[in-house]
Amino acid sequence: MNTKPIEILLVEDDPGDIRLTKEAFKEGTILHNISTVTDGVEAIRYLTKEGEYSNSPRPDLILLDLNLPKKNGKEVLQFIKLDPDLKIIPVIILSTSSSANDVESAYKLYANSYITKPVDFDSFINVIKTVEKFWLSLALLPSSR
Repeated sequence: MNTKPIEILLVEDDPGDIRLTKEAFKEGTILHNISTVTDGVEAIRYLTKEGEYSNSPRPDLILLDLNLPKKNGKEVLQFIKLDPDLKIIPVIILSTSSSANDVESAYKLYANSYITKPVDFDSFINVIKTVEKFWLSLALLPSSR
């Protein structure tokens, strides 16, 4: 049994969605740590361990919003999937957009999953619990280095 916490990077600029996501994970059973960054530039700095992120843990899973300031989620996703060391980290898009173009472009950039954020509280919590159940309980994640 793995006693090391799963490292999750949440890339989200909406404070309400950050709070809800963290609350939903707290209700789960998987040992985890959630780090949060609020824009695309900060996400890349976190992943490349620049500046204040020099000692940040490598994420085992990334939850990525598409509508971010500075660099959008598609730019961050492209950066991750073009990097030889980062590209194996599963990236789940959590977006308010259900646009076919957004979904298709995210998958073309090798997103591992695309989930539209529900607008009501209970549905949002259920989505996060489902993410936890699948990605942190059933799926095997690549080993952290």
